[in-house]
Formats: sequence, structure tokens, C-alpha cells
Amino acid sequence: MKSLDQLVFNNTYSQLPRLFGTFVTPQPLTNPYLISINPNVAKQLELDVNSLNSDFINIFSGNDTLAGFDPIAMKYTGHQFGQYNPDLGDGRGLLLGEVQTSQGKKWDLHLKGSGLTPYSRMGDGRAVIRSSIREYLASAAMAGLGIPTTYALAVIGSDTHVYREKQEFGATLIRVAESHLRFGHFEYLFYTQQHEQLTLLADYVIQHHFPELQQAEKPYAAMFEQICSNTAEMIAHWQAVGFAHGVMNTDNMSILGLTFDYGPYGFLDDYNPGFICNHSDYSGRYAFNQQPSIGLWNLSALGYALAPIIDKADIEHALEIYQHQLQISYSKLMRNKLGLFDSQEQDTELFQQLFDLLKQNGMDYTLFFRTLSAIAQAELNTSAVRFSNLTTNTTAVDKWLQAYKKRVENIDDQQRLALMLKSNPKYILRNYLAQLAIDSAEQGDFTLIENLLTILHDPFDEHPEFEDLADLPPKWGKELEISCSS
Repeated sequence: MKSLDQLVFNNTYSQLPRLFGTFVTPQPLTNPYLISINPNVAKQLELDVNSLNSDFINIFSGNDTLAGFDPIAMKYTGHQFGQYNPDLGDGRGLLLGEVQTSQGKKWDLHLKGSGLTPYSRMGDGRAVIRSSIREYLASAAMAGLGIPTTYALAVIGSDTHVYREKQEFGATLIRVAESHLRFGHFEYLFYTQQHEQLTLLADYVIQHHFPELQQAEKPYAAMFEQICSNTAEMIAHWQAVGFAHGVMNTDNMSILGLTFDYGPYGFLDDYNPGFICNHSDYSGRYAFNQQPSIGLWNLSALGYALAPIIDKADIEHALEIYQHQLQISYSKLMRNKLGLFDSQEQDTELFQQLFDLLKQNGMDYTLFFRTLSAIAQAELNTSAVRFSNLTTNTTAVDKWLQAYKKRVENIDDQQRLALMLKSNPKYILRNYLAQLAIDSAEQGDFTLIENLLTILHDPFDEHPEFEDLADLPPKWGKELEISCSS
């Protein structure tokens, strides 16, 4: 493990031509302080948490710098709610540098909330404590669930005033990812007709992220296929766990298939396939059940941007791969949730009956599956009462349980339950839990953040000392309105 000044940097992105971004110095926060640091992310960087001191806070609040940093605001564009916007880029964040570990792994260090850049448009370049904590906890939650994601090393608060709907305080989030490249990076080069640079970026992506594709017959087509496949895997995981991103603009889509730019996200409470987590999404474009089709729309936009270097037939083939991979991956994840080791013809009807049951009775998505994960076959005939805290219609539950029992009667019970317990989390980051953590943090109490980090790192474990964090949300917790404001 290393101290902060022992980290090794290999800043490849900043070596690209200047049209890819602008060098910017972070603007300091006033009286910065550490809210939380994630030791699991620090470990990935080979960073010794015990060696960190006030220098860490000063450096990542913009009050000092570190040898090896090469801060750059990345330039990209993208489609926002279906409309192309040419004026995008890192408006409040900077790629500080790229850490290279002793194993040869490379990690971007990105500072969100670092102040004005040439791409801030009408913004102030700042992030607030509220949104920074939400992203910090969300990335930990997704990592614990095994869902491809960016990470967050730490959140730093301050006394800097920031104005949104009300006066808040500025913060920085230290984001860690294998890459911060987005679909929008390619769209920028395509729509500005910089096709040579488009090829350069594709070569860069293949060299640093898909080196095995360098020997492919059509490397660029193979790259797009890989992006389509990775995106399918990510969205399949979202749908299986009940996660809604909320702002699936192409500038928020990672070329590595990582869950990226957490804003007004939400996990399902009561099962509602049309769940809209973003209060600003008036048309429901990014509703939970629209995410698979929006993934295809976004990939089509990326494919269009790559048309100068990939044949149309190859683009269409890759998009078909996305749809096939999404279906295969989602089906497998959902079978795991029911402890099914193979696919049978009647499974489609069994799942449809289950989704109808959950929707018609407003049952909690996560708690239904977790409750089912503890019921042995011999108890399925009499176990409907176990769901009485989720619905009063236990007769409907019992009817479905009988169909389920028939399906699993030839499956080894211990293996079934073991698979279900590692496929159905006990803990998710419900919006009300994130809000309680924010409220406490704004009063100087970071205890709930640390408790949430503990359970979110291992959400399939019991954690009996934190049992209350697995409870049904209160009524007010289901009615929180979350928007893009941050």
C-alpha cells in the first residue's frame, strides 16, 4: 500500500490533441473537511487510508496539488432527452490524472465539483454535499451488488456557499473509474466532422481498454460490438435489481458499460414497471421499463457517430448483439433470483404471473425476493403469511407460490436457496436512506453514511446490527422528489 505522494501516474488522455479537452486548475473550497472515504476503493488504488492526513483534504478540495496531476476538463457532446446538444463537456469536473497500480491496472482520478471550466455553460462548476453523498453511496451500492459502475473514493465538504433551489454548501467527489470516456466523446468528433480524430479516439479506446481487439479483422466494428455487449450486461443488471438511472443521456453512457453520473436515480420500492425516478422527466422517457429500449437508442446514436469508420451492416449486427445479449443476461439474472438453474418453457408464464402479482398488489420488489429466498420447498404451501407485511392479498401470493413450488420440486433445495440468497440483496440504497444520511451529514453527523457503506459493501449478508436499514420505507420515503439539480 502507498501514501498519496507515492501514487504512480500515467496520464494518457491529457497527451491527446487539445481538442479533446482544456487544462484547468481546480478552484479551492473554503474550510474543507472530510465527510467520508471508502476504504475498498482506496484499496483498488493501492492507497493506504491510514497514511492520509490534511494534505489529502487540501489536495482534493482544490487548495493544493499533487505531483502527477494533469487536470483536464474533457470535451464531449451528446443527446439529452433525445435532442443533440453540442455545448457539453466537463462543466464541473476535472480528470486529475490516471493512477497506475503495481499490477498494471489504470484508474482515472476525477474531481467532481472542482469549479468553473470552459464547458460550465450557465453553471457555477460546483457540486453540493447532497448530490455528492448520493453519488458516493450509489457507486458503493452498485459495486456491492456486482453491477458495473464507476467508484467514489471520498466526499469532501466545505463552507463554500452554493445556490440551487436554496443555499447549500459546496463539496467535491473523488470519482474513480477505468475510463471517463462517454458515447458523447465520439458524437462530438462526428458532428464537428473531425473524422481523423474520431479514428484516433477509437484507436485510443482499443489500445487502452480493448487491447485484445487490435488483432481483429475489423477492430472498430469489434470495439462497437464490445460496447454494445457491455451496455447490455449493465442494463440487464439494472432491470434485475430494480435500479432506475433517471438520466440516460448519451453523455452519461460509458463506453465500458459502467453505471455513470449518478443523479436522480432510484431503486424500486413498490414494484412499478413505469417508475420515473427523475422528477424532471416529464414524459417518462427514462422510466424504469424504458431503460432497455433507451439503451438501444443510445447505442444507435453512437453507431451513427461511428459510421465514418464502421460499415452500416456491422453497426446493425452489433445492435442486434445488444438486444440478444440483454435478453440472455436478464433472463439468467432473473432465474437466479428464483433459484432456477435452467430455462424451461413455462418460465415465461411464471415470471409474468409474478410481475402481475407484484404490480397489482404494490409489493416491495426487493423484500419480496429476499423473503422468498428463505423459504424451503416444504414450507411453500403454508408460507404466504410471510408476505403479509408486503400485501393483505395473501391469497394471490399463495396461488403464485403453488405454481412456483411445482417448478422447483426437482431442484436441490439447499442449492436453490444458496443461489437465491446471493442473488437477492437484503439491503439496497433506498432514496429515503440516502436522504437521512444527507440530513445527518449536513448537521455534521456522518455515522449513517459509514453504516450504509458497511451494508452496501455486502448487501447480501444479514448484518443483524443494521436490521432496520432493510425495513420497508416510510410513506414519506416513497414520495421523495429527486431531480437533476446538483
